[in-house]
Amino acid sequence: MSYLVGYGEKYPQYVHHRGASIPADATTGCKDGWKWLESTEPNPNVATGALVGGPFLNETFVSNDRNNSKQVEPSTYNSALIVGLLSGLVTTSSLVQSFT
Repeated sequence: MSYLVGYGEKYPQYVHHRGASIPADATTGCKDGWKWLESTEPNPNVATGALVGGPFLNETFVSNDRNNSKQVEPSTYNSALIVGLLSGLVTTSSLVQSFT
């Protein structure tokens, strides 16, 4: 199971994110998002690259509940780690010449 949305064959399909869970052609107001939050259908849009919270300490992961924000909500504190690691790899690589 990949916790990076859009990566691999199995990744979260019910990401807790308005941009992913509300269809692009929907006409909505501020309070209309509840019907998509509680929908049992996978998200109509894929939030490619979003890193979700992941499993609990006992290694359980409830991926089919969009309202499970602890595990399926992408956030910056999850993404910061991977951005830091990747930037460290780029800056220490002998293959990268320069971006300037």
